[in-house]
Amino acid sequence: MAISVVMPALEMAQETGKLISWLKKEGESVAKGEPLLEIETDKAVMEIESPGDGVLAGVKVQAGTEVPVGRTIAWIVGPGEVPPADEIAAASGRRSTVPALFTAPAASTAASANQLASPAQPARSIKISPKARRLASELRVHLADVRGSGSGGEILASDILAAAESQAGAPPALVDSGSPISRLMAERTTQSWTTIPHFFVTREVDAGALNEARQKLGPEIEKSQGVKLTHTDLLAALVARVLMKHSRMNASWTGAGVRTHAEINIGLAMAVDDGVVAPVIHNAHLAKLGAIAVQRRDLAERARTGKLRPADIAGGTFTISNLGMFGVDAFTAIIIPPQAAILAVGSIADRVVAVGTGSDARPGIRPMMTLTLSSDHRVVDGARAAEFLRDLVEAIGNPQQWLL
Repeated sequence: MAISVVMPALEMAQETGKLISWLKKEGESVAKGEPLLEIETDKAVMEIESPGDGVLAGVKVQAGTEVPVGRTIAWIVGPGEVPPADEIAAASGRRSTVPALFTAPAASTAASANQLASPAQPARSIKISPKARRLASELRVHLADVRGSGSGGEILASDILAAAESQAGAPPALVDSGSPISRLMAERTTQSWTTIPHFFVTREVDAGALNEARQKLGPEIEKSQGVKLTHTDLLAALVARVLMKHSRMNASWTGAGVRTHAEINIGLAMAVDDGVVAPVIHNAHLAKLGAIAVQRRDLAERARTGKLRPADIAGGTFTISNLGMFGVDAFTAIIIPPQAAILAVGSIADRVVAVGTGSDARPGIRPMMTLTLSSDHRVVDGARAAEFLRDLVEAIGNPQQWLL
């Protein structure tokens, strides 16, 4: 039975995806799980695997086309089988009718920003995505004047933005709507900052033992794994192990309450050309330090080249954002929903601090680092955040003991 290949939804609020390339030609055999096509989402270019065994047939969309999520773009059929015309065949073998795009009836007046047709034009049905319709209302764009660029003629959010610029009379060259990644960042950070009650806890920590661990363990890992050990690798391993003692920090707010996660998946915020992505090291609390270093290197390379896979960015439960390599002393980071916390890491710099305790304390120069923990107050209270940071400072002071 034929299996439909649909444009997948890989991210929250994703409405469309752009087909970058087919990795198989129509008529070629393909196995389930084999890379079939590449699509571009708001975050990255990702490989999509075949949903079943068979022959690629009935390709409806060519490279370069932006397609609504859920739209059938091709079929996987058996030998000699003809692709269905009007029905979707699910992998389970059940058939269901192709869902129609949202179709809005044309209006007869121009009284509101939601007007779909002007009085001078005959009424017509307009295909439009929910996001585009919301933008049209906000920007007061008349939909009857917009030509959709979707594969089926549907109006996309980009069409509304272009129409708004045209109506305002602003030269397009002066309007920078940003890349998909930068626009998604703007939406998500705004949502996080305005809906999550953030609070911040800061600690200074002596990073001398962390430096020593890198110097001691780094050569062996580089020799055996072929990758240089970084401070981020050490922090990812230590944070994951400390989270094992603080399950509330490895949790999410669901609306109905707090949900703790069995897995500890550490996201690593990474800068790319037009924004920031946070690929994930899964089960970091179980991974050896060398394995974490290898994963971090591979994720960074795929992020740099725009080749992150769906699994690379899914399932994060806690994120580390390290700006130490940019010489930043300290900063606060915005939580990535649905996570409950994010750790901001500043640079390691020599500072004059009190060395020793009590009456034995003397001024000394030590390599110090500032950690700032951003937490969701619906999930974590100040005491829990402080206890987590206390244990993390202890782990950084004795990294080899925690890692072993």
